[in-house]
Amino acid sequence: MKSRSYNIAVVPGDGTGPEVVQEGIKVLNAVSKKLDFTLSFTHFPLGGEHYQKTGELLSETTLAALKQSDAIYLGAIGHPDITPGILEKGILLTMRFALDQYINLRPIKLYEGVETPIKDKGPQDIDFVIVRENTEGLYTGAGGYLKKGTPDEVAVQESINTRKGVERCIRYAFEYCRQRNKAKKLTLCGKTNVLTYAFDLWKRTFEEVSREYPDITTDYAHVDAICMWMVKNPEWFDVIVTDNMFGDIISDLAAMIQGGMGIAAGGNIHPEGVSMFEPIGGSAPKYTGMGVINPIAAILAGQLMLQTLGETQAAQWIEKAVAKVLKNDLKSASAGKMGCSTSEVGDLIVAFIDSL
Repeated sequence: MKSRSYNIAVVPGDGTGPEVVQEGIKVLNAVSKKLDFTLSFTHFPLGGEHYQKTGELLSETTLAALKQSDAIYLGAIGHPDITPGILEKGILLTMRFALDQYINLRPIKLYEGVETPIKDKGPQDIDFVIVRENTEGLYTGAGGYLKKGTPDEVAVQESINTRKGVERCIRYAFEYCRQRNKAKKLTLCGKTNVLTYAFDLWKRTFEEVSREYPDITTDYAHVDAICMWMVKNPEWFDVIVTDNMFGDIISDLAAMIQGGMGIAAGGNIHPEGVSMFEPIGGSAPKYTGMGVINPIAAILAGQLMLQTLGETQAAQWIEKAVAKVLKNDLKSASAGKMGCSTSEVGDLIVAFIDSL
């Protein structure tokens, strides 16, 4: 039998990132030992503190090393003393574009024991996935200023959408919807009545590709309607596919209905290359070193990483352990209100995996 061994690049990052990544690695080591595969971790000191010390964001040497890994496991990037945008563009977006991680995958699931702000909704109602295009749209940086700093200033930000980029995202969403095999319904989120050029391309491509997937039910909704229905009727959704900007917005709304940023995990996926997995909550600097941050989002990011690498049983075991701990052991999913420390949450999940 072929040995299963994976080289994982670890970017603990800023704030509480190293704390949650530590718990994630603890869980990953436990499940890999139990199921007899090997994870080798290589740490990279990217982030705000490294930038302050060295002036370096993401070097070509580091990028080349990341390209040699099987996956990247990220804690958080963000530092309160550094102007917003520098780290995000210089590290996260650079990595995303250089590795062509063209899918942002955001599973949205409410677990038992976790509160949702939506009245009369439970785990049976909130279980869907957002597939967001991750390398085009408004995030390409196309545009510029005219007469900057004057009363006549003009700022232009362009949304770039290519047939190739749109189609590969939509095709991924159809395949994912089929493999997920739940409601088998794919919803396109857009704004065809205003963004007539970009979303005409999206909608035409969506309709053309849909002919290859007769087993998948399709529908379309404007992004504003998606936001309304996500709050009113989240059970309507199975898989949603959308562009970069709308995906960024609706996935944070979705994270709140699944119980908040302490639960939300995501992947930046290149299906044929190197993908990156992360908790969504950011660096949360005010909680740094206090041992009160919820590591479950980071642990679920590790779970998503194993699922993407093909270690299906390991991913299922981690999710089963997370569900058990959320239901039976934590008072709340919120930082400082869990009734356990960050490391104790990791220990509880490891203990359950060890008992399987």
